[in-house]
Amino acid sequence: MPNAKREINSREKRHKRIRQKIKGTKTRPRFSVFRSNKHIFLQLIDDVSGKTLISASDLNPPAGGKKKGAKVEVAKEIGKKLAELALEKKIKQVVFDRGGYKYHGRVKAASEGAKEGGLKF
Repeated sequence: MPNAKREINSREKRHKRIRQKIKGTKTRPRFSVFRSNKHIFLQLIDDVSGKTLISASDLNPPAGGKKKGAKVEVAKEIGKKLAELALEKKIKQVVFDRGGYKYHGRVKAASEGAKEGGLKF
């Protein structure tokens, strides 16, 4: 069916609903989480100017090579790395956008890693 509309799943509906309520600024950017089955991607986004300020993922790991281990552990390390990069740019506070995912597993680990790294939510 070439003209069929794409069905929006429940995660995307939740994400749209959440995004209507939160906005990131340059001083307090939006901490966005996207996870696929294999990877996790974190970004700090300034919604006013529409630019990504900082990004981190397990595809471009910090020095020391690709992290081995459970996805949850890797997500926590990537969260810490993003917090470290944010503090270098003098960003201390963020607005958390879980992307429609439940606050559980890798999303929770990334958030906790960022908090341990020094970001305030």
